[in-house]
Order: sequence, then structure tokens, then C-alpha cells
Amino acid sequence: MKKRRILIISGILMLVLVAAYYFYFGFLYKDARNIESEQPAYTITAETLVKDYETDRVKANSKYLNKTIVVLGNVNESDSTTLALTGGVSCSFDKALAAKTGEKIKVKGRCIGFDELFGEVKLDQCTINQ
Repeated sequence: MKKRRILIISGILMLVLVAAYYFYFGFLYKDARNIESEQPAYTITAETLVKDYETDRVKANSKYLNKTIVVLGNVNESDSTTLALTGGVSCSFDKALAAKTGEKIKVKGRCIGFDELFGEVKLDQCTINQ
């Protein structure tokens, strides 16, 4: 009787451990997206993107949020890993970049939403497309 009880408890414990392992590696621990290799869902100008967010944030979030997009615009200012496009789009890069103020460029990145404090749309994991 005691052996049977130990066997049942061991089986249940093993089942719980297998379920926890599957949950951790199947759902929580996933590889990061490779935005550079993804096809963009939209190609849009910086001014239009910001206007869409200012008009209706909920609709714009459902359309652009967490999607890969290409944004066309002129460089307003830049530093080593951040770029601001005229119209109010801020782009974060993983690698250092060399962009000149006033240059017209295409930036591909993941839209992470609208920053109400600064009044700009944020993109991360960006790359410059030619």
C-alpha cells in the first residue's frame, strides 16, 4: 500500500515537472524575431504614420503595433544608435549607423507604439533599406 502511494506521488510529480519544462521552453523562452529578414506589413511615410496615431491610437495600434513596417522620411537628427525622422518617428538600431541630417531614407523596423510624452512613434530593431 505504501509503495503504491509513493509510486503515484512520484508519477504525479514527474508529470508536473514535464509540464513545467514544456511550458517554459514552449511558451516563455522563444527566440527573438529577426525583423531584418521579415517582409514588411506596411510601407508608409513618417508623416502619415504619426498622423494615423494622432487621429485614432486604438485603430493605429491594431494596424501597426508589433508589426514590421518600412517608414520613408528625412533624417531630422541622429546619434550612434538612434535616428529621428522628420514628422515624429524615432528609430532605434542595434548597430551604429552613419546617417546625415536631411538625408532621405527608408527605415525598416518593428513598431512599438506611440509615445504620448514626446508625441512620436517608436520603432526598434531597425535597419536602413536602400
